[in-house]
Amino acid sequence: MRAVWVLLLFAACTCPPGAPWCPEPAPDGGLPPGTPRWQDVLDEEDVDGAVLSLWGPARDEVWGVGGSLGNGRPSLAVRWKAGAWERLSPGGTETYWWIHGTAADDVWLVGERGRITHFDGVTFTEHPRAGTATLWGVFAASRTDVWVVGGSPEGGSGAPNDLLFHYNGIQWTQETLPGTPRNAALFKVWGAPDGDLFVVGEYGVIWHRRGTVWTDETSAALAQGTLFTVHGCSPSDVWAVGGQAVLHFDGTAWSRVALSGVGGLNGVACGAGGVVTAVGFGSVKLRRLDGAFVDESANEPFTNLHAAWDDGGGTVWVSGGDWLGRVNPGQPRPGAIGRYGAGTVATSVP
Repeated sequence: MRAVWVLLLFAACTCPPGAPWCPEPAPDGGLPPGTPRWQDVLDEEDVDGAVLSLWGPARDEVWGVGGSLGNGRPSLAVRWKAGAWERLSPGGTETYWWIHGTAADDVWLVGERGRITHFDGVTFTEHPRAGTATLWGVFAASRTDVWVVGGSPEGGSGAPNDLLFHYNGIQWTQETLPGTPRNAALFKVWGAPDGDLFVVGEYGVIWHRRGTVWTDETSAALAQGTLFTVHGCSPSDVWAVGGQAVLHFDGTAWSRVALSGVGGLNGVACGAGGVVTAVGFGSVKLRRLDGAFVDESANEPFTNLHAAWDDGGGTVWVSGGDWLGRVNPGQPRPGAIGRYGAGTVATSVP
């Protein structure tokens, strides 16, 4: 019997490729084929700026945008399409903070110094600048119904804040929120299929638009710190996050979700079946499955995360990097894109 075990051990150690007695190595880190997992897709060797936002018009086309945040390098835009990554050239050096659209030929990018860029599937076109403050968020309900928000964090009463702009397909106009100025930077805007809009920002600000009426739903009991991102699965299933706050709107009222030991949240995204992904500093990755959040931060990518996007088919993309480091003119900033889903995707940009 001992001789048999010796022979088996020898065979295992000297298994030639293709030998019929040798087991095939398990793909995806030992997981069965097709099992969803986290993947570190792009890192600082592939992108020379922090990747601050993700969006895609389809499951096989995903954009990542960002930039060098004052270092003077070109604005960052990369796209995964047809199984490969490509660099896009929108021009300029401003960092893009958010991206959204309605189709592959209707994409909006907004960012520093009031920059608004539109991509029609072939060409990047610059729209008139919306002042000098940073535009932090954009949401396109249709080609003739686009919303942009912005402001100057901690800028005080003398800085441009409470910024809300609307595009009707012809021109941009600035809207004044009731009761403003709140002197709050507005960070993100999201719209539900029924036409409702939600805006979040500094000091736990929450604005909700029903029809043409804006209502201030801010509550100190819910959040006093900054709410960085809002996104919904439906009009009665909307999520907002910022720092340690995870807020949920059920169609009638907001409530705070109790989570322990979690902080530094920056981004949130809804997916099919009510799955919600929240991300933040320290590679924080929370996924809401069967009504409860599961901490998956121990999985790659290991970096500060700023945004998430769910393709609605079970795949989640996350991005981030260094967006808080000091300005270092001419130098790139580390950036990253990760993915949760079945299989793997390309891990380099030509």
